[in-house]
Amino acid sequence: MAGKVPARELQARMAALRQRMDQDNPEWELLAIFSKINQFYFTGTMQDAVLLIPRNGEASYWVRRNLQRALDESEFGTIRQMGSFRDAAAAFPRLPHTIHVEGERLPLSAFERFNKHFKSTNAAPADLSISAVRAVKSAYELERMEQAGIIHQRILEQRVPELLHVGISEAQFASELYPIMVAEGHHGIARFGMFDTEMLIGHLCFGASSIYPTYFDGPGGNYGMSPAVPLLGSRTHLLKSGDLVFVDVCCGVDGYNTDKTMTYVFDGELPPAAINIHKRCVEIQDEVAAMLKPGAIPAEIFATVTGKIEPEFMQNFMGFGERQASFLGHGIGLHVDEWPVIAKGFDEPLQENMVIAVEPKKGLAGIGMVGTENTYVVTPTGGRSLTGNHPGLLPVAP
Repeated sequence: MAGKVPARELQARMAALRQRMDQDNPEWELLAIFSKINQFYFTGTMQDAVLLIPRNGEASYWVRRNLQRALDESEFGTIRQMGSFRDAAAAFPRLPHTIHVEGERLPLSAFERFNKHFKSTNAAPADLSISAVRAVKSAYELERMEQAGIIHQRILEQRVPELLHVGISEAQFASELYPIMVAEGHHGIARFGMFDTEMLIGHLCFGASSIYPTYFDGPGGNYGMSPAVPLLGSRTHLLKSGDLVFVDVCCGVDGYNTDKTMTYVFDGELPPAAINIHKRCVEIQDEVAAMLKPGAIPAEIFATVTGKIEPEFMQNFMGFGERQASFLGHGIGLHVDEWPVIAKGFDEPLQENMVIAVEPKKGLAGIGMVGTENTYVVTPTGGRSLTGNHPGLLPVAP
C-alpha cells in the first residue's frame, strides 16, 4: 500500500519514546496508547486498538477492528488480533501496578473497560513524554510538511482571490475553497489535540466576523453556521466592497499539517491606522521567527517579544475584547496544536526541526482581525518558513 510509514521511521520513534519515558518517568513499566493520532505516529495506522509498550519487552499493537487494514497499512513489528482487552492482558505474565496512559485524551470509562482486565492500581499521564517526542520532526515528516506548505502558499496567495466576489457568503466561499484544496493535494481534515475541538476547514471571515467570540483557543473567530455548528461560516454574512477578508486554514499531506493565515482587502482600502497595525503584526511575526533557534526558550521568546510591544497595542492583541489568546505561536504536525507553545510556562529549550506556527494578530472594531501566520522549522539560523512570507492585505479586485 502506498504511503506507508517506513519501518525504520517507526523504530526511531519508538526508541525516542522509550528514552523520553525513562527521563520523565524513571519508574515506568507499561505505556498504553489509545488515541488514533498517537497510534498512527507509532504504528503507521489507526484502528480500534491499543498499543502496549512495556519497558522491558517488545511493543505490541492489539487490534479489535480492523486487523486486515492494520496489516495492509503498517510496517509495525507486532500486530495482533484481540476480541477484547482480556486477550491483550493474557499476553503479559505480570501486570504492573501503574500503567501510563494519555491523560489528556483517554476517557475514564474507556480506561475502566481496559483496566477491568489489566487491574492496575494507578494510572499516570505520559502526555508530556509523547508530546516532546512528536515535537521534533524527522526528515520523513518534514518532507510532508514542506509539501503541505507549498500547496498552502499557492492556494492562499493564488487561488483564494479567484473565489471572492460581491455577494458571496462565508459558507459558500468555504464550500468552494474546500474542493480546490483537496484537488491541490490537501488531505482534507484538520485535527486538534485540544479536547472536544472541531474544525471543518478553518476561519474564513468577512469583516467583523473574524472578531466574533468563539470557544476556540486562538485569536480569530467567526459567526459560524448556527449555535449547533459554530464553524465554517455564515450563510447570511455576504462579502461587500471594502471588506477585510480573513482566511486562517490548515493544509496537510499524509496527516501532516501546516498553518497559515492570509488577509485580503476586497475592492477598496483599509484605514491607514489599520494597515499600520497589520504591518506591526508582521514585524512581530518576523521577530519571533528569527528567534526560533535550537536552545532558545519559548517562554523567554514570548517575554522578550511581548515586552517590546507598546501597552496600547496589547489591547485586542491576539484576540478581541476579553477573548485573547495567551501565546504567539504553537507547535504543529499531525495535530494543528502541538507542543511546544511560544508562551509563558514553556521552559524546555527548542530543538532543531521542531515546527512552529507563529501567528501575531490584532482585532479591530468594525474591521476584523488583521495580522499574519506562517509555519516555521526551527534551524540554527532561525525559523525557516514552509508557507511563504507574503505580508498579507493582498488587494483583490471585484
